[in-house]
Formats: sequence, C-alpha cells, structure tokens
Amino acid sequence: MQRNKWIGWLIFGLVLGSIIAIFPPDKKIKRGLDLVGGMHLVLEVETEKLHEGTNASDAVDRALEIIRSRVDQFGVSEPLIQCQGEKWIVVELPEIKDVDRAKKLIGETALLEFKLVDEKANADDVKAGKVPGREILPMKRGDEQREIVLESEQLLTGAALTNAAVRTDGGSFGNEPYIALNFNSDGAEKFAKLTGANVGRKLAIILDSSVYSAPNIKQRIGGGKAVIEGGFTMETAHDLAIVLRAGAMPAPVKIISEEIVGPTLGQDSVHRGILVGIASLLAISLFMIIYYRFSGFIAVAGMIFNMIILMGCIALMKATLTMPGIAGLILTIGMSTDSNVLIFERIREELRLGKTPRAAIAAGYRRVLWTIIDSHVTALIAAIVLFQFGSGPIKGFAVTLSFGLAINVFTAVVVTKAIFDWRSAGQVTEISI
Repeated sequence: MQRNKWIGWLIFGLVLGSIIAIFPPDKKIKRGLDLVGGMHLVLEVETEKLHEGTNASDAVDRALEIIRSRVDQFGVSEPLIQCQGEKWIVVELPEIKDVDRAKKLIGETALLEFKLVDEKANADDVKAGKVPGREILPMKRGDEQREIVLESEQLLTGAALTNAAVRTDGGSFGNEPYIALNFNSDGAEKFAKLTGANVGRKLAIILDSSVYSAPNIKQRIGGGKAVIEGGFTMETAHDLAIVLRAGAMPAPVKIISEEIVGPTLGQDSVHRGILVGIASLLAISLFMIIYYRFSGFIAVAGMIFNMIILMGCIALMKATLTMPGIAGLILTIGMSTDSNVLIFERIREELRLGKTPRAAIAAGYRRVLWTIIDSHVTALIAAIVLFQFGSGPIKGFAVTLSFGLAINVFTAVVVTKAIFDWRSAGQVTEISI
C-alpha cells in the first residue's frame, strides 16, 4: 500500500511538472520550419577554389562556423545549420521575413582587402594587359558604379580585424552610416606602416572584388582604426558589419537548393497535425473502451499521461517539433495501445485459469514485461540509427519517437499498473476486462 502511494505521487509529480514545462505551449515548444514557415537552403562550398594546400574538410567546417556566426548575429530564432555530405551545408531559418537579405548575408564571401589606387595607369592599357601588376575593379557608391585601376598587391586583409561596428557620426558623407574597423596589434602595425609610406595616395578598401571607398591618405594612421564608407543604408551597413566580424569564407559558397515555406502553409500543417493526433487518439480510445470496458479507460489514461509527459520532455530538452515529429507522437500513441493490448490479453488468460483479479493482474504484467521491453528496444535502435544518419525532419521524428518509446514503457508498466492496483485494492472479486 505504501509502495502504491509513492508511485502515485511520482506519477502526479511527473504530470504536473510536464504541464508546467509545456505552458504556454507556443512559447516553450520550439517548432520546426515546416510548422512556422521560413527558408531552407542547401549551400555548396566550392572547395575546388581553395588555395593550394588548404584542407577541404577544414574549409567546410570553417564555412559552417562563419555561417552560424552570421546567422546568430542576424537574430534568427532557433536556426538549424549543419554539414551534409563532404561539401554541403544545410541552413534552415524559421520565421524569416526578408529572404533576399538573409541569402545575401549567408552567401557573401566577405573578403576584405586593402590595395593602393594607381591614378596614372590607363584603364584601356590595363584591360589590354599592357600594364603588369595592375587590375580594374568596380567602385560602388550607392547605386552608382565606375571602374578604378588598382595595384594588384594585397597589402592588408580582413583577417587582421578584431571588430567592425556601424557608426553614423563623423563620416565624410554627413550622417550616413559607415563601418568603423578595429585591427589587432599586428594589423595596426601594418596599417600604420602602409599609410605612413603612402601619404598623398589613395587607399582602396575592397570587399568581394568591389571597391567601397578609396580615401586619400593624408597622414600616417596609428591606433589600428579605419572606416569603410560607401553610401550605405543602416540595414546594409549592419549586414556588412556582421559578415566582417564573422570573417571571410575560406572559399566561395553557392546556393544549390532553395525552398521557401510560407507561414500560412506552416500553420495549416500545425492544424492538420493536431487534427490527425486528436482523431487517432479518439478512435483508439473508443475502440479500447468498447472492447475492454473499464480497463479501456485505464489504457486511455495511460495514453494521455504518455502525451503530457512526452510534450513536457520536448519542452525541457528544447527539442524542435516538426511535422515528422508529430508523426512520431502519433506512432507513440499506437505503441502505447499495442502495449496495453498485450497486457490486457494476458490478464484475460490468467483470469480464465481461475486466478483472482489481483493475482491475474500481477501475473499479466510480470509475464508481458519483457515482451514490451523487447519491442520498444527494437524500435529504439531504429530511432537511434535514424537520428545518427538522418538530417533535419528525420532527426525530429527520431527524437520524438525515442522519447515516446522510453516514456511509453513507464506509462504502460507503471502508470496503468498503479491504477489497476488502486482498483483491486479493496475486496474486489472481479474486474472488467
């Protein structure tokens, strides 16, 4: 009797804790891209364009970290960013509103370079290859664009940066936003030497093969500070500062697959998933109650406890619920029913042998226990394999199913048994099954 009391308090604590963890569900349970809408991208790192001697696998890992840093600073809630295969990166951005801006932010190489401007060289001669050591790049100023001749030697790169921040005070173009750069000690020393040796010349600040500004060097600049000006809006300046802080990609990346899920479609998936879950729960409950009478009510109670505790675990573990995850929930309902059917049929057999209700219940649970564990462990192994080798939605299904299987063993063997024990605790001479 004392044992049943403690089990009852354990069940009550788990259910109450799960309800607290879930509430409110729209704030506590993270929903995947297919439920809230957003953007799904598959990016390919162009490893064939890496510098000689650079490890392709390391370059992909570096690109992954840079993309993650950019997305985190962009402010997307609960993004999914992971490697897939040898040179592909999957990016899922739920509830993203400005798709084009996000794509530009993610795919930009962000190679920052400093080169000197050659104002004497003729652009036509450079194009004809008559002037060695020179190149022509476009110079941007808002929507305007013109060509500028540069010395090809790369004097300094963004690898020396420690910070890039947006400012609006004190720029050459009034109150237009500009980007303030801070170099590390080595970069500051190089920048000071560069500006000191080229007073009176123009220094081009280049990002991804486009010149953003080319100010005159009036004096040696110490302190490791510089600015990028180029007719920015606050939004474009903010995005450029993000990619500069995150660093340049080790190789260009290109989008090879793009899928946009609208919020309306995601909301429709939620409604359909909830509808299917409720319909399956009601159908199974009706069958169990009709076929097993009072014991059917016990099975339904076990299924409800299963769902509550499972949703509580999802909320506590901060797992992402996707449409396949909802399918995992529904499969868990089926597994719960299967366990109860095994138990009830075994209890019926024990009753036919002439045992008392209490003895029949005890024998039924004892003799079916390992069958239930065996079936659930087999399914759990499959779920673990799916999680290990699957990606995105497949992992969501595997996570939900794994939690559901573990909780189902508890509810089928402990929760329903506790209810049966409570039911047969008095002078009960028969049980409805």
